[in-house]
Amino acid sequence: MELAKRVKLDKKRINMQLVVISIGLVLLMIFFSLNTDKFLTQRNLLNIALQTSVAVLLAIAETHVIITGGIDLSIGSISAVAGMTAALAINQGMSVTVSIFLGLLTGVACGALNGLTVTVLGIVPFIATLGTNSIMRGLIYVMLNGIPLSASSAGEAFTWIGQGKLGGWLPYPVLFMTVIAVIAVIVMKKSKFGRMIFAIGSNEDAAFLSGIKVKMVKFKVYLLCGFLCSLAGIILTSRVASASPTAGEGDETYAIAAAVIGGASLSGGKGNLIGTIIGAFIIGVLNNGLNLIGLSSFWQQVAVGAVIILAVFMDVIRVKLKNQ
Repeated sequence: MELAKRVKLDKKRINMQLVVISIGLVLLMIFFSLNTDKFLTQRNLLNIALQTSVAVLLAIAETHVIITGGIDLSIGSISAVAGMTAALAINQGMSVTVSIFLGLLTGVACGALNGLTVTVLGIVPFIATLGTNSIMRGLIYVMLNGIPLSASSAGEAFTWIGQGKLGGWLPYPVLFMTVIAVIAVIVMKKSKFGRMIFAIGSNEDAAFLSGIKVKMVKFKVYLLCGFLCSLAGIILTSRVASASPTAGEGDETYAIAAAVIGGASLSGGKGNLIGTIIGAFIIGVLNNGLNLIGLSSFWQQVAVGAVIILAVFMDVIRVKLKNQ
């Protein structure tokens, strides 16, 4: 009976969190629409969705890891490695299909490396992914010699992924983001795998005693994270028609912020993918709106940093209220 009450209370808190951040997003949009007539145009709103599509995929990937009680600081580098692999394959004359497959495979391999480092070597996720992030980013600079690599030789056969539009108006990256987000939400809410992720984050020892193969589930989560990051990296590479050694740098910061804004707890066991998506759009709208009103890019970084600190502070408050 007491467990049922706790579950009901948690659902109420999640719903309240979604309402609060949704109101915050709407207020942001109202503020920017009142300060610039360019904000609420169809072109700009689609631009926000396009710019945020990659961030949403990375944030969904990060949220899975955070819910298990871990963190992945290498998601930006994984996406860059995947995009670089696809571009290198294209420049070697391989077909677009094979190049994309190799890019996805590389991302999954990077996720496997993170998973093995955490589950087999027993290194805490923060340190493990900090190390693999450095390794991956270093390899990117070595392979590209610090110079962007063009992927335009494949032409529209590759660039349509990031530049094409369905019906002449809906960018394909937005469509891909929507489909993947819907699948991820359903899997997280309805599947046994999703329930095991929450169980591990809530109490790893209890999860183990209840028969959950904790290490295997964590490993699968990092594999999934690598896969989603590689998708994001390939979409980004296709959109700009090149692989850059600096691609994805700092993306983990925004992904973590989006997850926390959306209700994920850095201590694990809490998270909501719908909230994460809204959190990613809050950051996307903030960046876009500040740019439209002419605020310096330096001040934009200050504003986004303040939002990140506020998001983490909200998580601290939630944990304190829970413990009282």
